[in-house]
Amino acid sequence: MDHFHYLDDRIHCEEVPLDQIAEAVGTPFYCYSAKTLTHHLAVFQQAFAKTTHLICYSVKANSNLAVLDLLARNGAGFDIVSGGELERVRRIGCPGNKIVFSGVGKTREEIRQALRHGILMFNVESRSELYRIDTLAGELGVKAPVALRINPDVDPKTHPHISTGLKRNKFGIPYHNALELYRNAAQLSHIHIMGLDCHIGSQLTTLSPFVDALKRVLTLVSALKREGIHLTHLDLGGGLGIPYDQSRPPPLPDHYAGALLQELDGFDLTLILEPGRVIVGNAGVLVTRVEYIKDNEDKRFIITDAGMNDLMRPALYNAYHGIQPVVRRFGEEETVVDVVGPICESGDFFARDRLLPPFAEGDLLMVRSAGAYGFVMSGNYNTRPRAAEVLVQGNRFTVVRRRETLDELLNHETLLPQGS
Repeated sequence: MDHFHYLDDRIHCEEVPLDQIAEAVGTPFYCYSAKTLTHHLAVFQQAFAKTTHLICYSVKANSNLAVLDLLARNGAGFDIVSGGELERVRRIGCPGNKIVFSGVGKTREEIRQALRHGILMFNVESRSELYRIDTLAGELGVKAPVALRINPDVDPKTHPHISTGLKRNKFGIPYHNALELYRNAAQLSHIHIMGLDCHIGSQLTTLSPFVDALKRVLTLVSALKREGIHLTHLDLGGGLGIPYDQSRPPPLPDHYAGALLQELDGFDLTLILEPGRVIVGNAGVLVTRVEYIKDNEDKRFIITDAGMNDLMRPALYNAYHGIQPVVRRFGEEETVVDVVGPICESGDFFARDRLLPPFAEGDLLMVRSAGAYGFVMSGNYNTRPRAAEVLVQGNRFTVVRRRETLDELLNHETLLPQGS
């Protein structure tokens, strides 16, 4: 569910009309609903209430400080993948024991930062990383808490770019190498083995890949126990999809939890989940203004002031996003159009051959399900400042990231010295 709805033919986020926000902050802008964010987190927490667990929101999905702060206030921990994300959760006051650090390319300085902050554990992706962490922990005189990320070679049946659980993917330790690496880890002086991590991909719409992966890793947990390596934590990652369209609705969190907990019966493990998209995806939209309506013979283009630099997912994944007029009119027939941006690339589009209500130049349109992997993946291609971000709470809104300026984009660049 979300809190974007028509009231008197104007889309409101909670109690605030989106056209009112557009008038105040300009376009394009991202808008997030606090009620939707907290509701989605609560549903996930309630689904796993019967077992010891920690919900570590995946910061990479949407890393705005206000979004993180809101989730932290409602009990979330955090899954991070960089030193920058560690700094974000540190700035909102998140304690180290509610942070897990994932990712295949942790630098020495990032590892040191995490050790100093006392994170719950590293999700280790390779033998080399394990030994690097051991060395750096030794230099700091501490023991590093780790889980090994195991690649179970399970097909998540999702887009190839967001699949992470197959042996051809760069993520994790091959399943058949895991037992040996755990044995090695147990011999290292500055490593404390805490758990096992497994994350097979994103935007999954069926439960069977999750269950198949869990069965494989639980077999490994049992084998480790027989060797005297007792794990206390099992990190099953994230990946539960959201309904970008209604053609194939994903499982609900309680169904997801039920399937996992059935397999975990008899295992005394603290469960860590890393939801991202399912928390924030449908809690955010992108609002943009129509600049031009262009007809090329039998093709109509709606050209907006937002582009692929603002929302990359359609260009990157051919992803579907629902599109609606912010102020709706009646009496005119829907037509098939392309909704495109101003970027000088043919891949700059939000929808192709989409049946939509009529739009006129100057109208506002809303791109749905843009809360996850929206602003965080945006950039400055064509020297375009990044959009503003707004968080709505009931009948008020706050600009939680102001629009970039051209001066801010250009201040880091210099001209060549005179005479060179």
